[in-house]
Amino acid sequence: MNGLQRFWDTFFNGHLLVDVFPSLLRTGLLNTLVLALLASVIGLVVGIVIASGLMARTRFARLPSRCYVDVLRGLPHILSIYLIGQGLPVAGLNIFGTWTYGYAALAIGLTEGAYMAEIFRSGFQSVDPGIVEAARSVGMSQRKTMRLVVFPIGFRQVLPALTGQFILVIKSTALVYLLGLAAGQREMFAIAQDASTNDASLTPLVAAGVLYLAITVPLTYAVNAWDRRLREGPRAAAIDPVMRQEAIA
Repeated sequence: MNGLQRFWDTFFNGHLLVDVFPSLLRTGLLNTLVLALLASVIGLVVGIVIASGLMARTRFARLPSRCYVDVLRGLPHILSIYLIGQGLPVAGLNIFGTWTYGYAALAIGLTEGAYMAEIFRSGFQSVDPGIVEAARSVGMSQRKTMRLVVFPIGFRQVLPALTGQFILVIKSTALVYLLGLAAGQREMFAIAQDASTNDASLTPLVAAGVLYLAITVPLTYAVNAWDRRLREGPRAAAIDPVMRQEAIA
């Protein structure tokens, strides 16, 4: 009985849950989502630019992009975030002044941009060459074809992968506690970790885990449903009306 009570107090202490949940919801959840969105926007921009470099025809354009992807994907997330988030201010590159939150978003965004670049590259290169040739045959320039044809089609194809990457971004926000965020800037993990250290219990971390799951699991199912609609919609619209009437009959 004592062992069961100790297990319960370690992971599911009701008093600690009541104490920590308001901070997790009011401060931690908001900061986690804002940080994830900022980092994702940075990652998307970086990913598209690097993906364009990866698909360039000249080696001088491909090589820097390939080096960027290999280095950022090869390093552990925690090391990249620490080197970028702490290293830039120490090196005198005070891009965001004393706003640690900005460095945290930049660190995650630059790291995730390497992964998104490969996602975009695979999506853009998977576009049917016949569609590209048809666009060029009607007089579209290569740049206009990429912007109006390849990018929209490729983006739709990689939507599930991008969403999965966004979920990883949400989880990566837990690593920015290394950068020493101010009290009002702390995300869910930082708040839960501080509470766990002060109360000698893992209950606050369990509470943070529940909130992470409450974000990531519904998001995964929602985007999967959206992706099914995107894939099934064009096929349904392309069915000949006569054939559709015959199918109904």
